[in-house]
Amino acid sequence: MHYSKSTLTIFFFLTASLGWSQIIKEKIVFTSSNPYSFSEIISKSNSTKQEVFGQLTVPLDTINPIKKYPLIIGVAGSEGWKDHHYDYMKMYQDMGYATFELNSFKSRNIVSTVGKQNQVTVAAMVLDAYKALEKLSDHKSINKDKISITGWSLGGGVTLFSAWNPIIKTLGESVNFASHLAFYPPCFFDFEDMNFSKAPIHILIGELDDWTPAEPCNDFVDKLAKSNINITVYENSHHGFDRKGELEFNENGYSFKDCMFDVNTSGDILMNYLNIPMTNPFLQKIGFLFCVERGVTIGGNKTARSKSFKFAKEFMQKTLAD
Repeated sequence: MHYSKSTLTIFFFLTASLGWSQIIKEKIVFTSSNPYSFSEIISKSNSTKQEVFGQLTVPLDTINPIKKYPLIIGVAGSEGWKDHHYDYMKMYQDMGYATFELNSFKSRNIVSTVGKQNQVTVAAMVLDAYKALEKLSDHKSINKDKISITGWSLGGGVTLFSAWNPIIKTLGESVNFASHLAFYPPCFFDFEDMNFSKAPIHILIGELDDWTPAEPCNDFVDKLAKSNINITVYENSHHGFDRKGELEFNENGYSFKDCMFDVNTSGDILMNYLNIPMTNPFLQKIGFLFCVERGVTIGGNKTARSKSFKFAKEFMQKTLAD
């Protein structure tokens, strides 16, 4: 078969375009703040501005260049972005979804908060997530009604707490998350106000997790007793069960297996026994003395990893479907 030179040129151009332009990456910058506690978000009392950035990855549809995509915002844990986090994001991209890698740590020149949780607080990251949601909802390639949030460990807490109604009433008046998928989040909080989002919420956690224990998450789901929130506990699995690595002991990590903190309607996290709000690093340090220990186990479980990837894929397909 004979092809003309012009035909071959067009074929090469189309092939190159499809091969080189499957996705578009874009740095997104927005203004957030540095609240220490949820109460500062709810009362809108923290006015310190903080520039935050992240990476948006959008599929390229050469047939329909104005197409709007569902989006999944990812929030990393205390060690920052790891390979298994990117594995999930790549899976979502291959499914035809846009993804956003929220960089709360890098934006503040922090590498890790293991054993130093007050360097970047969960409240600050929740605010970052909502500011990212607000910014990305206006993006020309994003379907603002189909934006999910997922996170791991500390990021799992961000994912879970972003569904708390007092936060939503303050930050989510114009934008909302379509679903929340939290991997091994900290559930050792007893909320005075147990009103959470009606959007689908799911927790994935390991049975043997001694960093963010599974039992408080089971209790949390039971206490909410709503059809939109569920939990999956993986047998014989530790914190970070979806990693590829073997089990290892982290001597700096905080073990919260003996902790349960009250959270009042104002958003203050209270010390055990004393009920004093932990509104600064000094008070948090005192509060941790009552129940926190150093040293946690972290590492992968091949079976749990496989199951969690399968679940995450199906969860996003279900909650972000047209």
